[in-house]
Amino acid sequence: ASLSLDTTEFTCKNVGPNTVTLTVVDNNQNETTATAKVTVEDNVAPIAIAKDITVQLDTNGTATIAPADIDNGSNDACGIADLSLDITEFSCEDVGGNIVTLTVVDNNQNETTATATVTVEDNVAPTAIAKDITVQLDTNGTATIAPADIDNGSNDACGISSLSLDTTEFTCKNVGPNTVTLTVVDNNQNETTATATVTVEDNVAPIALAKDITVQLDANGIATIAPADIDNGSNDACGIASLSLDITEFSCEDVGKNTVTLTVTDNNQNETTATATVTVEDNVAPVALTKNITVQLDANGTATIAPADI
Repeated sequence: ASLSLDTTEFTCKNVGPNTVTLTVVDNNQNETTATAKVTVEDNVAPIAIAKDITVQLDTNGTATIAPADIDNGSNDACGIADLSLDITEFSCEDVGGNIVTLTVVDNNQNETTATATVTVEDNVAPTAIAKDITVQLDTNGTATIAPADIDNGSNDACGISSLSLDTTEFTCKNVGPNTVTLTVVDNNQNETTATATVTVEDNVAPIALAKDITVQLDANGIATIAPADIDNGSNDACGIASLSLDITEFSCEDVGKNTVTLTVTDNNQNETTATATVTVEDNVAPVALTKNITVQLDANGTATIAPADI
């Protein structure tokens, strides 16, 4: 007459063997039962849903993600047991787009995958470290420096691409302290700056050139000269501040050759000397003054005078 079961519906909770009872009723209402095993299986793969994300490298040049960062609502009727990623660690070498695979395993060990793009960015500025230096002007009054002269260990986890300076050339006008800016750019175009002091020094002595001259004593028996009379084109890349002589006055006692020293001092207080010969001449005729006198002849009819008498 009829067949009936005590259980006809099964869910995720019933995965595995389940005992059911079959009841058989004949046309005269006699009945009997028998049991059977219903094995429930879940072979339906979960639905894996992934999303693209962007991550930032830290100061050490690393970034870490978890499966939950990529999961975008993966699901399964019988529940999710596990989420995993094939890549969770990123470094400077991974800057840009990276494909990762999200693996979703349900509670009955069915699994499926989905891919997503992890865009790795490096927005950490490099560390710029500068040092103060002192440079010397050359004989042309110039000095040149390079970024490496100022750099004092600038660094970045992803590496340095370039170092540059706002000022690399110095002249006489820059003698003293000068502030320069070091710009550090990393391999991902992040940049930062640091300043340093470049002290420019001029320790090059000027070139002293002297010439021999001849001077005439005046009517008073003296002659005076100036440094410009002895200078013969003394020069310095940074300019001459002063010229001086050890002897500028001559008198009758100096007639003949006299050695004088020309001292040349440049604008940065470097000095040097050169010698020259000053020949002193007296070409001034004496002043002759005479006087009238009266002399007496002696007994012999003669008189004698001397130059001093006149």
